[in-house]
Amino acid sequence: MKNLSRIVIIGFLTVFCVISELKAQLGDGIVGEFPAEQQEVMATMQGITQSVIDGDIDKLISFHAYGPKFTEFKDGAPRNDDVANEEFERGVFGSVTEVVKMDAKDLKIAVYHGNVANVTFHSDFHLKFDEDLVIVNEQISLLFAKTEDGSWKIVHEHHAPLTP
Repeated sequence: MKNLSRIVIIGFLTVFCVISELKAQLGDGIVGEFPAEQQEVMATMQGITQSVIDGDIDKLISFHAYGPKFTEFKDGAPRNDDVANEEFERGVFGSVTEVVKMDAKDLKIAVYHGNVANVTFHSDFHLKFDEDLVIVNEQISLLFAKTEDGSWKIVHEHHAPLTP
């Protein structure tokens, strides 16, 4: 009986220690780093960039979770919805004739609870529209949610001018 009691106590303490360690590593979802999910979001960001470089607008649009919850803030204007965002993305990125440079400077990926990610960066985009070169330097925040199929989709965008 003493051995059984010892085994139960040791088992309980082991489980308690493992749970405590996991909580310490993950925090409440705010502190944890979620490195695997950060890599997934980084791969999604690379896919977004590649879709613009390739001029594959349908692929670019597929990275968005359009629907009634989608929102966008841009240039201090009132909030846009999914329809306005898709129209803008198709119109602008569908007109790019050459991507000279598309850098995301000071990129930060913050994942929360393993299924929500906030990506912030300073854009340094040099895009050609026929012969016109347009340089886009903005502060950009992209909010991603992980879908049931494991992909990451943009659910909110925020663009603001970057002033040096």
